[in-house]
Amino acid sequence: MEVHFTPEQLQRLSQIATHAGTDPERLVKDAALRLLEGDEQFRAAVREGIAAADRGELIDDEEVRLWLEERERS
Repeated sequence: MEVHFTPEQLQRLSQIATHAGTDPERLVKDAALRLLEGDEQFRAAVREGIAAADRGELIDDEEVRLWLEERERS
């Protein structure tokens, strides 16, 4: 697979790679692998949530609202 960047994007990637102590190719590859890993984790969580819902393990709107408010405070 080939990925093409504009000269400005290449310059930016080179700067970031230099600061990270790596080369631009490794930087892009690592970022792509993190994206894939995050996508896999997200899809697994969605499957888990659907399975829980299918089992009737649901929480009501008020519980969700309180949980979100608690997360904002912490």
